[in-house]
Parts: sequence; structure tokens; C-alpha cells
Amino acid sequence: MTASLTRPSEAESTGFVPGVPLSDREETAQRLLASSARKSYDPTVEVDWEAPVPADKYGMTPEWSTLYGTALWDEMTEEQRIELTKHEAASVSSVGLWFEILLMQMLLRDVYNRDKHSRHVQFALTEVADECRHSVMFGRAGERLGMPDYGPARYIHRLGRLWGGFFRGANAYASVMAAEEILDMMQRDFMRDERVQPVTRTVSKIHVLEEARHIRFAREEVARRLAGASRTRLQFERINTAVTVYFVVKSMIHPDVYSNAGVDRDRAIAEARNNTHYHDRVRKSGAKLMTFLDSVGLIGGPSKILYKKVHLL
Repeated sequence: MTASLTRPSEAESTGFVPGVPLSDREETAQRLLASSARKSYDPTVEVDWEAPVPADKYGMTPEWSTLYGTALWDEMTEEQRIELTKHEAASVSSVGLWFEILLMQMLLRDVYNRDKHSRHVQFALTEVADECRHSVMFGRAGERLGMPDYGPARYIHRLGRLWGGFFRGANAYASVMAAEEILDMMQRDFMRDERVQPVTRTVSKIHVLEEARHIRFAREEVARRLAGASRTRLQFERINTAVTVYFVVKSMIHPDVYSNAGVDRDRAIAEARNNTHYHDRVRKSGAKLMTFLDSVGLIGGPSKILYKKVHLL
């Protein structure tokens, strides 16, 4: 007979005691562990890495291109549009890979002093394993499309080292959740779009299905850790989360994608900066994320300025 599990304290997991119900934190982790056991993917098997790369398929949903809806897009040939979206898809994946590595660091630091028998810690470690596979998958996807290794600007990459070493608690989980949801909102379109490269669609599907568990885990942890937070703490958490989201969104499309795709770099950057179609798409797709952040007190004051700069508000 299997013994029932313990209720750890909300401040720190303390082990299992037979007959004591699970805490909310442990119940969530238990459900997510069961979901992981039922439905997890190995990209080395699930993705056909040897499949041809069709010349007539976009790298990602064209409506998500930063130039879609601009005069420059209208002037481009279909071949140029396809090439641009392949570079943009590779840039998005490379930033996703960069942030996955930061996410893994945060999770491992967070569980370092916690009870390793707790379901919370065990799901966090399961998520790290997922993210390891996702990182390899993103790297191989860019390689398969024959794209450069993009990633964030050098100064943002260096700032990531600071984030990886110092961010803690609710802010770290909120930042991770926000970054994952931003990527998720794009990939949900990619995976359903038959105009898109098969490798992009499969990679997007795997990431979306597995990230649903990670986002749920992070959302609930953010809500728990901010419950009863003081006004001063909320102000601190707001600005830190907004700064992270700002840098992630700004980094999604590396400026070099334009010149590498054979497009006038300076003109493309200018038109992308003023592309209201793209801005509206980001704002609409990010509405659910913004609603959640607002519900836990993470939108207000200067943070609104940063969210507006990246068109999430």
C-alpha cells in the first residue's frame, strides 16, 4: 500500500508524513509530474532532423515577421520573405535557448536548499531536464535551417550572467514565466501553420506542449510568493520583472537577420520599429500574460513604461 504524502510548510519543504494531505504547492507539482510521465518528448526522436527543408516554406508564420505589413515587405520577392522568416525564426529560437539556460540556473539555485523528497523539487528537476532537451532542440533547429547562431546583443548576454547569479524568488519565477509565455504565443501559431517549415512546426509543438506545464508551475509559484507582499517589495518585483521582459522582447529579432536575408538593414530596422501590425500582434497575443501579471500586482508605476516600449501594453 502506498503511503499518503506530507504537507510541507509554505516557506520550505520539510519531507513527507503519512496521512497528512498535500499542500497546494505539492498538489500542483504532483499533477505536473504525472503529466510529464504521460506526455514528454525526446526531440532527437520526435523531430525528423534528416527531412528536406522545402524551398517554398516560411521559417515561421509570415504574419509574425517584424516586416509583415510594411512597404518593404510588399517590395520583397516571395523568396526574400521566406529567407527573412527563416532568419527571424532562428533568432527567436536562439534567444529562447539563451533564456532556457538562465531558467535552468534559476531553478537549480531555488531548489538547492529544499527537501529533495518533495514533489515541488522533483518537478523543478524534471523541468530542468525538459529545458536541457529544449535547448538542444533549438540549437539543432537553427543548424538544420542553415542559419547563424544569433542570440541577444553582447551587453544583454553579459547582463544575463548577473540575472543568473542574483535574481531570486517571485521575480525569478515571474521573469521566467513571462519570457516563456512570449515565446509560447508565437509558437502556437507556428505549429499550426502549414505554410511553415516542418522542422519549425514540430519544434514549436514540442515546446508549447511541454512549456504549458512549466508556465503553470511558475504562475502558481509567483502567486504564492507574492501573497501578502508589502508595497515596497511589489515595487521592487515589478521593475525587475519588467526589465527582464523588456530585454527578452527587444532581443527576439537580432538586427543582423535583415542583412543576412539580403534586405537593406537600416531601412528594415526603421520600418520594423514603426510596424503597427507587429506591435498590435504582440499586444494582442500578450494580453493573457499582462492580465496575470496585473492580477498579482506586478504591473504598476515605472514598469508600465517598459511594457509599453515593447508593445505589451
